[in-house]
Amino acid sequence: MRSASSPIPVFTSDDWDAFEEGLINVYGKIELPQYKGIGRRPLPKLVPLNDLKYVKVLKKKVKNYVVETIQRIIFGDPKEIFEMLGTNSESYIGTSYAERINLTIRTSLARFIRKGMNFSKTMKMHQKAFDLFQAWYNFIKPHKSLRLEINSGNRKWFQRTPAMVEGITDHIWSLKELLTFRVPVQ
Repeated sequence: MRSASSPIPVFTSDDWDAFEEGLINVYGKIELPQYKGIGRRPLPKLVPLNDLKYVKVLKKKVKNYVVETIQRIIFGDPKEIFEMLGTNSESYIGTSYAERINLTIRTSLARFIRKGMNFSKTMKMHQKAFDLFQAWYNFIKPHKSLRLEINSGNRKWFQRTPAMVEGITDHIWSLKELLTFRVPVQ
């Protein structure tokens, strides 16, 4: 979910620390701490951008039953985060925000199934498989929740992908189009 003032959406996850580090690597800036004149000069530090919004949603379980849901705002203004998620400050952020994408990835990409035979033998191939999944999910797969009702003739709905909603493309891509697309050199 993006706000009008910031292009960075609200990120939610479970309690895996790699998410925090990954977000800072993508949405961070390098700062040089002030030198106090004693000892070595401090090394540059990667810090999050001011408008980065990140919430951890944890489930506390007792004997496999969820007894409490804990939300921790790691980065960002709580008021802005609750507003962007469509809740007020009295509400909580449900685990569905963090769990929905995890379920989609696990059911769509065999490499993420727990205790499966389709594991990636190298990180490079794992990343390539995930990149292909993301491209398919955003450019090829129409999402039912994004369709528009048109009621013209035989067609009742206009199917859309996330890339169409974001204005990146104007049509649903074919697999051939995706695999033969040449990324412009920057």
